Amino acid sequence: MTLPIVVIVGRPNVGKSTLFNRLLGDQAAIVEDRPGVTRDRFRREVEWLGRRFALVDTGGWRPAGSELDRKVSRQVETAVREADLVVFVVDVSVGVHDDDEAVARWLQTSGTDVVLVANKVDTERREADVWDLLRLGLGEPVSVSALHGRKAGDLLDEICARLTPPAGPRGSHAAEAADGVGGGDADAPGAPRVAIVGRPNVGKSTLFNRLVGEDRSIVHDMPGTTRDAIDTRVEWPDGPVTFIDTAGMRRAGRVDDDTERVSVLRALRAVDEADIAILVVDASEGVTAQDQRLAERVDAAGCPVVVCLNKWDLLDDDAKEVLEAELSRRLGFVGDAPVLRIAAVSGRGVHRVGDALREAMVQYRRRVPTRDVNRVIARAQQQQPAAAGARVLYALQGATDPPTFTLFVNRELPQSYLRYLERALRDAFDLGATPVKLRVRQR
Repeated sequence: MTLPIVVIVGRPNVGKSTLFNRLLGDQAAIVEDRPGVTRDRFRREVEWLGRRFALVDTGGWRPAGSELDRKVSRQVETAVREADLVVFVVDVSVGVHDDDEAVARWLQTSGTDVVLVANKVDTERREADVWDLLRLGLGEPVSVSALHGRKAGDLLDEICARLTPPAGPRGSHAAEAADGVGGGDADAPGAPRVAIVGRPNVGKSTLFNRLVGEDRSIVHDMPGTTRDAIDTRVEWPDGPVTFIDTAGMRRAGRVDDDTERVSVLRALRAVDEADIAILVVDASEGVTAQDQRLAERVDAAGCPVVVCLNKWDLLDDDAKEVLEAELSRRLGFVGDAPVLRIAAVSGRGVHRVGDALREAMVQYRRRVPTRDVNRVIARAQQQQPAAAGARVLYALQGATDPPTFTLFVNRELPQSYLRYLERALRDAFDLGATPVKLRVRQR
């Protein structure tokens, strides 16, 4: 059943993300006391008294602002077009601002039902200020304090009362792209999660938009444009895939902004929860030490990695040769990980990303019969026995995602010999770039 969609809108810094977190009951959206923190759409599922709906947080609507403001505003407008209900938030402590009136005029022409919310009504004394909002022409306001939770239940009651049964073209359209970490259909069983990671301004959001087929993430040449980890589910011929656009990750010593620090933590969490990671490297800048650290972080998370050298079209032949050498020197530890040369802006080479992801997912979920595991281990031991009479008595695959093999041994095996056995298993079963885990049990 398709969930109805409720979108929170308003001018910047009126408490939209605080209200989003309050209604959700979780600190999902990044909140800071300055405008412009939220930029992309962020979607999560809410349940209230047995009624479920999708709640979407948006950035501040300010189409007459800077280029980045205009891109944020277009994301808000797209969200409203897909919505079944709009929650329009106004800061009652400031009163009706000119930008509030502009938002109200736009919403009146949108054709979507609107609940007007007077936020920051922290005490009874503020209640009298609520009635000034009537001049916006959107009906009687619902007063809340998102920060303290005052009357949040009344707002949820009003939202549920306004929602029609979850059916119709708007809801079905939105179900195709479930946005927000862990939200809605993005977590459907069997849908692999693909995290797109990299340093700031290497083209992650441009690649993300290419892969999902729409301008889902805001793309701007200012580093740090993406703040939250944004999920979008895409229906591919082989089944659904959830792509996660993450914030750019800089070296910890250079992160001096609280918002960026939270963004990086969420990006790292997205990597930990992902089935596959796409590491985007700016080919025009070469493979940096930070790219190497990010690759190590992805490798430690235990998921396969696909390396995308973006902006490949900007390099001449000499620069390409230098980059190939850097790649081997700095990222050699990722082994057989596919390396794709792409140009996300033009779309050149992006079609190969899908093939690489499909192959990585097959390897990640591969299941090998026990008899075949023992056959490969026995052959490897015959070709090169371990020192001091140590040997594997029996072996089996205990898990997938990634392939995990348990080795029962008569005594401790050196790490070098375990790496030899891992390579034998990888080559025999075409495990390619996927991580392989070995668990050793001594009898």
